[in-house]
Amino acid sequence: MANTPNKGNAWNSGPKWLDFLWLVFLAAHVGVTNAAEEYLLGGGDTVQIMVYEQPDLSIEARLSQDNATIAYPLLGEVALGELTPAQAGRKIARLLKNGGFLKAPQVTVTVKDYLSKQIPIMGLVNQPGEYALRDEARVVDMIAQAGGLKEDAADVIVVMKKQGGKSVKHEIDLMRFYAGDMDQNIKISQGDLIMVPKMDTFFIQGEVNRPGMYRLERGMTAMQALSIGGGVNDRGSMKGLKVTRTLPDGSTNKINIELTDQLQPNDVLYVKERLF
Repeated sequence: MANTPNKGNAWNSGPKWLDFLWLVFLAAHVGVTNAAEEYLLGGGDTVQIMVYEQPDLSIEARLSQDNATIAYPLLGEVALGELTPAQAGRKIARLLKNGGFLKAPQVTVTVKDYLSKQIPIMGLVNQPGEYALRDEARVVDMIAQAGGLKEDAADVIVVMKKQGGKSVKHEIDLMRFYAGDMDQNIKISQGDLIMVPKMDTFFIQGEVNRPGMYRLERGMTAMQALSIGGGVNDRGSMKGLKVTRTLPDGSTNKINIELTDQLQPNDVLYVKERLF
């Protein structure tokens, strides 16, 4: 039995997964402007404040962690927490006007570093870690931020959400998303966790041309598995196929299997030597 996946076959879906990865990265850029506009500022964020024709009032500042305020020229401490960048710009403009400093200030606020709202992305992504959460961020966007999926990632990922004081598990079917089901691309919120598990695998042993470990596709039958393993060799027999199956309690059971039977995760399919 091989100790590592057969790279040539583990990602057996080929082009459809390339298409999916393209969609992941494309989705990361769709609606970025809207997301930035809806983002609510918080402690730790860094903003750039531009005041038209007033370079002395155009600054870069970091919102304080404790109360999400900044120290602003002429105005002193200004609270910007829980405001969108557009609302923050209007607030500063209003304060400058009401204070008699400018007659008609034009203020633009943009976010340079999103640090106040981050969620962990764990498992088989290329760059696991903590990632900034925009207001309208969705699960596919977040996967893209983490560098996309690794080759041996599962096509069903897990999002843990806090709901009613409890952690609720949501399974996100990426193949359904790829097929056009946008309901799979759920919104991600503060306190969520994204986990990308390892792909399901099966093993082939015995008289086959390419024994080893392979990706288990959905609904895969023993006949399809044998095909992925290069077929039965000259010494093998298609009769009397057996599978060693792992049970929920961790024990194993050896069973007879037909060519049309579906395999389960971690199955070990054994092809015996034929009798001459």
